[in-house]
Amino acid sequence: MNHGGNIYQYARRIGCLPEQVLDFSANINPVQAVDLSCLQKVQLRPYADPDYGLLKQAIRQRYPYPSGVDIEPFNGASAAIFALLRSLQPQDLVLYAPLYGEYAHIAEELGCNVQHIDRFNRLMADIPAHSTVIFVNPSTPDGQLYDLQELLASWQAAACTIIIDESFLDFCEADSIAQHIRHYDKLYVIKSLSKFYGCAGIRIGFILAATAAIKELQRFEPAWKLSSLDMAYMQQALANTGFIEQTRQQTAHLRGLLHQALQDSGLFDKIYPGQANFLLARLADGGSGYQLQAQLESSRILIRVCDNFAGLDKSYLRFAVKNEQAIARLASSFKNVKK
Repeated sequence: MNHGGNIYQYARRIGCLPEQVLDFSANINPVQAVDLSCLQKVQLRPYADPDYGLLKQAIRQRYPYPSGVDIEPFNGASAAIFALLRSLQPQDLVLYAPLYGEYAHIAEELGCNVQHIDRFNRLMADIPAHSTVIFVNPSTPDGQLYDLQELLASWQAAACTIIIDESFLDFCEADSIAQHIRHYDKLYVIKSLSKFYGCAGIRIGFILAATAAIKELQRFEPAWKLSSLDMAYMQQALANTGFIEQTRQQTAHLRGLLHQALQDSGLFDKIYPGQANFLLARLADGGSGYQLQAQLESSRILIRVCDNFAGLDKSYLRFAVKNEQAIARLASSFKNVKK
């Protein structure tokens, strides 16, 4: 599977219902910020607000940004990625890998000259002047949180267009890079809301950028990208401010349990010290993640093999942080794996 979270395809293959799959492949908070009952009074007859006024207000309260900066919402962070790159039409694109396969896919469709930089081994590599750089922070699939100050300075010195994907930043005690937009108008920040707020089926992400850049991006965007249900749910979720610290503490605790389960299994020779809601691990002796996946099918556990991340192969696996019962079930299933 090329993307995490496809429980439907997996369930068909192993002969079970999707709700019977224990999905460690998709990095979604196991706890939701609000209950679906908040949608009962949503009016479906009128069109949704095409300017997303109440949603933008809720986003700004949760993610303050300075004057001269604006936002544009999308039906998910993936849609934001595609829309932004199609709008920018970059000639030279620099991808700090490993990272989402979606970036390389759209770059190929646009005919970009793509350069991959291995951030594990040569983070401060030279890049072409006036290129567009994409950096995910905290990174995926390893979850490392970077201090971007030195990189930002080098990118700005090369007059680059900068795209920072902060889809997992909410899980960390760290500030967004968005405040830098007022000093550099070629900086774009992408955020996902569904991952942190535990609602992958509610498709909302957004882009923060200079007001002029957002207006340019909006020229190519259709009206009514978001449904009334999407917006009503997310407005309620964003208002639950107590959920933020609760989730960060819970994620740190469960990540520790997951790390211990992976370590105790004896299957991995390296577990990356991620700071998001997932962990990257490498199978010992060049083992195959697909073979491990096959052995976990009897337990109906889905994991993410990372061979479609640039620079990684099938020995790398990403595990989402789940609740204690799910982690215990994974640990138990590891005991039945043939080494």
